[in-house]
Amino acid sequence: MSRKSCSNGTRGFTLIEALVALAIVAAVLGSIGAVIATSAKGTRGIDQRLALSGTAETLLAALPARSLLKPGRQSGETAGHRWRIDVSPMNVAVASDAPPVQRFVPLAVTMRLQSPGGPAMQVTTVRLVPRVAE
Repeated sequence: MSRKSCSNGTRGFTLIEALVALAIVAAVLGSIGAVIATSAKGTRGIDQRLALSGTAETLLAALPARSLLKPGRQSGETAGHRWRIDVSPMNVAVASDAPPVQRFVPLAVTMRLQSPGGPAMQVTTVRLVPRVAE
C-alpha cells in the first residue's frame, strides 16, 4: 500500500486504503466463522451417531440367549432413544450337498433406533439359534 505524505511531514493511510483493509479483515473473519460453524455441526452429528451406536451395542448385548431368542417384535426407549427390534426367520437357500438336518436356524435381527434429535440408524444382524427337536 502506498503512503501519502502530508504537508507537515507525517505519513498515514488514506481513507480508501483503510476501508480496503477493513473489507479484507471482514472477509477473512467471515470465512473463519463459516469453518467454525461447519466444524461444530459435524461434531454434533458425530456425537449423535456415537450415542446411537452405543445404544445399539447395549440393546444387542441385552438380547436373550440364542436358545431363548424367538421371532417377534420388541420396542421401547433407552436413554432417550426410541428403538424397535424385529426378529424373524431367514429364508436361506440350502446347498444340494448340505446335510438333510440342520442344527441351527438363522434368525434375522433388525434394530431401528432414532435419537431425540431426529437422526436414525438401522442395524441388521443374523443370530443362529439351535433347532428345536421335532
